[in-house]
Amino acid sequence: MAFLLSLSPNPPQNPKLSSPNTPIPATPIKTLATKRQFIVNTASFCIIFLAQRNPTPQSLAEASSPSKPALNIANTKSWFQFYGDGFAIRVPPEFEDIMEPEDFNAGASLYGDKVKPRTFAARFASTDGSEVLSVVVRPTNQLKITFLEAQEITDLGSIKEAAKIFVPGGATLYNARTIKIKEDDGFKTYYFYEFERDDQHVALMATVSSGKAIISGATAPSSKWDDDGVKLRSAAVSLTAL
Repeated sequence: MAFLLSLSPNPPQNPKLSSPNTPIPATPIKTLATKRQFIVNTASFCIIFLAQRNPTPQSLAEASSPSKPALNIANTKSWFQFYGDGFAIRVPPEFEDIMEPEDFNAGASLYGDKVKPRTFAARFASTDGSEVLSVVVRPTNQLKITFLEAQEITDLGSIKEAAKIFVPGGATLYNARTIKIKEDDGFKTYYFYEFERDDQHVALMATVSSGKAIISGATAPSSKWDDDGVKLRSAAVSLTAL
């Protein structure tokens, strides 16, 4: 089964991804209730499961060429840092926490009832609800069938193979790269993807820790990306596995 952070609950049957002919370098980084319906509709940044039929994006399958320039991100050290279950992420100024009570109650069982998984581990939105930052956490065996528990994102495959999991069908892929973040005991590997679908632009960062995939995504209307893209990309990339 493929795991997608998707902008639509109905992906196309024959998805096609296109992007410039660019390579995927490894980039070391040392650190890193009235609005409810509108926010949910605008940011349908929902989790869906479907058959793994997404093709490998053309740009990810081609031979390597000169390295890409550094990723354009802002300094987020002054931003509020949210700590979740096994992760931390920086939240852009003026973004509001839009997690609902049912989101917090999910994951708990009562009198033996079946546990309802939490859709989001964290979720924040701009004041008008058009820009959303979300984090989801899922066991890696829900993303890729395997007998072994994944310990690193590379256990899910290369960045081009993992695109089948993280990039929805029909999206236009603009950027895909491996990012290595320095930790006390070495480097932690993350996969970064930036793509557009249905007039929504998305920056996505993913890693694996202790058998769980941790994925952050920042999304906004494509018309706003020129103005706010650096801010949203920086928020997604600020994801840290703890």
